[in-house]
Amino acid sequence: MSNEKQVDSGRRGLLVATCAAGSVVGLATAGALVSTFQPSEKAKAAGAPVEVDLAGMLPGEMRTVEWRGKPVWIVKRTPEMVASLKLTDGKVADADSKRNPEEYTPEYARNEHRSIKPELLVAVGICTHLGCSPSTKFTPGPQASLPDDWEGGFLCPCHGSTFDMAGRVFKNKPAPDNLQVPRHMYLSDTKLVIGKDEKGEA
Repeated sequence: MSNEKQVDSGRRGLLVATCAAGSVVGLATAGALVSTFQPSEKAKAAGAPVEVDLAGMLPGEMRTVEWRGKPVWIVKRTPEMVASLKLTDGKVADADSKRNPEEYTPEYARNEHRSIKPELLVAVGICTHLGCSPSTKFTPGPQASLPDDWEGGFLCPCHGSTFDMAGRVFKNKPAPDNLQVPRHMYLSDTKLVIGKDEKGEA
């Protein structure tokens, strides 16, 4: 009889140990599974607003920062660049940025210069045709792959789409829309936030 009790207690101990081990494995597996649904720090950073220091930017200079894995151009336009927009109004396909406005142009950038401040362009540097990255062609005048009356802007070398100094696509080009203007706001004269505005929208 005592032997049976010893066997039962031994089995009971083995059963408890097995259940405990199973619980630990189950919790570890559940923890690993739950962690896959939580965004990593890198993923959080990829979607987070980006703060940019504009101090020291010179007229005609362009800086590129990354936001959500996309290149965002910040161009400090010269007075001549801003003035050129009136000359391209009749040549671009969507001068007032009315096509797909919510996706490509926030309400405060639906103007001729497509920006909050006329001298500063903030635009995603990805062509709206097939996702290529246009090159800068700020110098006006005749040059390869550009019209003789070129006023300065951007050229997508893949399929020839051209954009003016406000990122507005020219007529009869493959790109269907202007370059995207991300939501942005200024914290001061030299501090820009990309990916967020006064409404808190990204």
